[in-house]
Amino acid sequence: MEADMENNKSVRVYTFIDDNTDNEERHGNNWWRKICLRCHQADPTPSWRPTWWNRLCPYPYFSTYRQTAQQFCIIMFFLLTWGIFYVEIGAPVSFQGELLSMSVLVIAAYLIGWIWLKLTTLPALIGMLLTGILFRNLGWVTMTDEYRKLNQDLRKVALVIILTRAGLGLDANVLKKHYAAVLQLGLLPWIVECIAIGVTTHYLLHLPWIWGFLLGSMIASVSPAVVVPCLFRLRDVGYGVSKGIPTLVLAATAIDDSISVAIFAIILNAMFSTGSTTYNIIKAPLSIIAGIVLGSLWGTLASVVPEKGDTYVVPLRFLFLLLGGLFSLFISGYIEWSGAGPLAIVSSGFVAAFYWEKQGWPINKHPVSNIFRILWIFFEPILFAFTGAQITISELDPQVMQMGAICLVSCLVLRVIATFLVSFGCGLNNKEKLFIGLTWMAKATVQAALGPAALYLVNNGGSAGGSVREEKQHAEALLAVSVLSVVISAPLGAVLIAITGPRLLNKEQSPDKKLEENITAIDVINNSTHL
Repeated sequence: MEADMENNKSVRVYTFIDDNTDNEERHGNNWWRKICLRCHQADPTPSWRPTWWNRLCPYPYFSTYRQTAQQFCIIMFFLLTWGIFYVEIGAPVSFQGELLSMSVLVIAAYLIGWIWLKLTTLPALIGMLLTGILFRNLGWVTMTDEYRKLNQDLRKVALVIILTRAGLGLDANVLKKHYAAVLQLGLLPWIVECIAIGVTTHYLLHLPWIWGFLLGSMIASVSPAVVVPCLFRLRDVGYGVSKGIPTLVLAATAIDDSISVAIFAIILNAMFSTGSTTYNIIKAPLSIIAGIVLGSLWGTLASVVPEKGDTYVVPLRFLFLLLGGLFSLFISGYIEWSGAGPLAIVSSGFVAAFYWEKQGWPINKHPVSNIFRILWIFFEPILFAFTGAQITISELDPQVMQMGAICLVSCLVLRVIATFLVSFGCGLNNKEKLFIGLTWMAKATVQAALGPAALYLVNNGGSAGGSVREEKQHAEALLAVSVLSVVISAPLGAVLIAITGPRLLNKEQSPDKKLEENITAIDVINNSTHL
């Protein structure tokens, strides 16, 4: 009986999608309809709508009721958040105008990012970043010191979400089976690019060595916001599945991001720390060990507290990881062990997901992971819009932008070559090695989260031992290059993955998956575009 119900459900879903296809054919080559179909997709599963909806808002000239309701909820949440800050913060200190402009920026970034994604199929984060740059240079948004502090705290929350999702997405079985390949692909290309960025920026941008390697540790990170949805699209039609390439790449990406954030934090803390050099050198490896150990203990605790049969197990587990991650990041910065926090967050998510899988929750497809995915929808426009709003075009040094672009492009090419060379013994052919190298070109998330960190410290009186003017120039160069890396590499990486995937990867010839699994995958892809 259950099988019959599933078959009936599949038929109903198939008919729903097929009806929209027939409807499209009946309208012929209507150019306006084609544009609307590019922006408005049909619901992957049957959905409820008011009886008057189709008369007033016919599809595809308008979004479906489900998608419209989702967008309405998100915008309302942004407005309610602004209202809370207006009442609690704005009125007493007279920041109403500034707070309002920041709220408008975030909402505009979300909407423009959504339109950008639909029209270009490129990641929405690019549209969000450009929106922030546009608002700043048109004078529509300004931030005083108080709101820069708020911006920095929101950036840290976004970083916790990024790293927790990376940890929850790590599959222990994949790591155990392909641990050598994951470490090769996750560490060796990262090291090559980090060193290359440090060397090239030292000679082309005249950054001190420590500043160059600080920039390299950030730029070398691969963006899951770009890689994940692109790989999911290829995986769902069978490309690279037979060798597990999407799973392998995603696991290596999580390792890559974790190491990047941890090393960046260690270098930044060593630069701006007032302790002795010997202490800072000893503290670096100790912070890595401490972060992994404490995160593993916290993740283990999250598997038994709350009890798995608790009615509120999902929200409690979510809060357990989120608040634990926030505490790890903030307290590690406070005690100047910044490298421990990021690794503790990833470790806690990984260990928790490992035990949750034994309790019946599949890796990265459980309710807690879905909550983090939804939460990222709100923090993605905040992160990228505020990062773009740090850039004033008139103040940028054309020489820095030109040399920065040369550094980025040359090091991206070098990373592709390095990935091809170091992926020996992974069971991959030359085409697959080349594809993975091209996949690593996409930068975005970590660069946006960490790009303004050094400038924030300099503006707040921090010193790495040089003059204030020189350090501010170095910090501004870091921010400019980080934004430039997103603008150049994110669309380039997305396009190359989409174009080269079908040409370089073998398509699996096994029987098709069930329709319900395909529909779930489509829904995951739609959500993953907001990573």
